Amino acid sequence: MSTKKKKLTPKPGIETIKAYQGGKPIEEVKRELGISDIIKLASNENPIGPSPLAMQAIQESAKQAHFYPDGNAYYLKADLAKHLDVTEDQLILTNGSNEVLQLVGETYLGPGDEVIYAEGAFVVYKLVATVCGATPVVVPMQKDTHHLPSMATAITDKTKAIFIANPNNPTGTMVTAAETAQFMAQVPENVLVIFDEAYYEYVSHPDYPQTLPYVMEERNFIITRTFSKIYGLAGLRIGYGIAPPSIIATMNPVRQPFNCNAVAQAAARASLKDTDHVKKSQELNAAGKVFLYTAFDKLGLRYIKTEGNFIMVFVNQPGADLADAMMKKGVIVRAMAGYGYPDAIRVTIGKQEENERFLEALTPLVRSS
Repeated sequence: MSTKKKKLTPKPGIETIKAYQGGKPIEEVKRELGISDIIKLASNENPIGPSPLAMQAIQESAKQAHFYPDGNAYYLKADLAKHLDVTEDQLILTNGSNEVLQLVGETYLGPGDEVIYAEGAFVVYKLVATVCGATPVVVPMQKDTHHLPSMATAITDKTKAIFIANPNNPTGTMVTAAETAQFMAQVPENVLVIFDEAYYEYVSHPDYPQTLPYVMEERNFIITRTFSKIYGLAGLRIGYGIAPPSIIATMNPVRQPFNCNAVAQAAARASLKDTDHVKKSQELNAAGKVFLYTAFDKLGLRYIKTEGNFIMVFVNQPGADLADAMMKKGVIVRAMAGYGYPDAIRVTIGKQEENERFLEALTPLVRSS
């Protein structure tokens, strides 16, 4: 009997995937650099944290942490349906909105299918397509924005799904209502369109498309949203998808049981009630945006105006080098080379004192264009 070991090989394409690299946690930077005074502006988190109502709900629900959660998230689904003016069978609750993307892949995508997404969009779209054996079709952006006419042109009889981030991470740009309507008129009925709206609550642009009507029309359309961003629950991992009931019913059996923990469900329910916290978060973000725009203008740095809670700014040098230098000053930002922007960083809009400290660290390191 041969004792020679045979190599265990992954599915085709898996070896081409790079592990997702999020913004470094504060604790990791403390360990690596031995510094304690650190601010993190790398992962688009809400700088003021969760709602006080959510914090209270977290404490109360933690007392029942020895019980499994409601796998169907009955009460959260009911609250969310009322909040959005949709029906409960149009909702699926997930472990962050990323899990909706994963469920799309596991439910609908396989070898021979094509998946369209934009170059410079959220890296998870490629991951989903590749893991499921589908063929990625990457469409270049124009002016750092999804170019929907080019994406429509890329549709073939093999196209199964199209991912659109609106607003887009990391550029912060958006497609308009008119552009979306024209695009949807060109998409065949058998193609699934996913609008990733993780930053929906931060958008202030009057031409932002309202996509719920496509769900109501029972198009093959999914909206993904999250409690991670404006609601400040990133650490609890809870998001959701909105889609026609037939799509929800098809994806739901694929969903892992108990995918949304009980503490997250309780916090999300409480967050929906605290409209003042949402408004405060929006106002802080709007003021911080103007403050940083003005500072970048004074520094002579090009940046992309954003509809999210982050700004991508071009620093005229390798962004990774600058991010490393800033980290040594206790300010964590995100380099953008992995998204095709080697000379840029992305900074989360923080509290005023955090924005000021970011600029204090940045200014001596940059060269104007």
